[in-house]
Amino acid sequence: MPQTLPRLETDRLILRPPLREDLDAWAEFAADEEAQRFLGGVQPRGSVWRSLCVMRGAWDIEGFSMFSVIEKASGRWIGRLGPWRPDGWPGDEIGWSLTRSAWGRGYATEGAAAAIDWAFTHLGWREVIHCIDARNERSKAVARRLGSRFLRSAMLPPPFDQQTEIWGQSREEWQARCVSG
Repeated sequence: MPQTLPRLETDRLILRPPLREDLDAWAEFAADEEAQRFLGGVQPRGSVWRSLCVMRGAWDIEGFSMFSVIEKASGRWIGRLGPWRPDGWPGDEIGWSLTRSAWGRGYATEGAAAAIDWAFTHLGWREVIHCIDARNERSKAVARRLGSRFLRSAMLPPPFDQQTEIWGQSREEWQARCVSG
């Protein structure tokens, strides 16, 4: 029996599993050198197609994956964010990557907060991490706004094979922050 896939909404965003219709916007995002600076570099459309299929397929295999981020006001695809845990990953990640047109608007924090709530409530995660390139100050600022802190450094598994900073927090820390915040 097919599973019902989630759709999360915030004040300004819709978070839903990736669809075929996301490919053009995702390919444009993946071709933006600045947007891809900390994500492994520019990718050709064929690689983007495979990435979209991997993200969508993870919903069937794992029961979760990153969401496509849709800006409510415009209906535009503006990125991807949410739960992510490839084989060998250093933990249960909530990650984010948005188009440059969406930077500086608080969308990453807004969407990631909804995804963290969902992961703790529906997936039963006990901790969330964020794998952040040491040079990526913008993502570190998002992590701080979410209440996360630097936990450790780690090496990402193949094919990524790069050093990363691990930021994060426990479910208890998140819940205490949400109650007091």
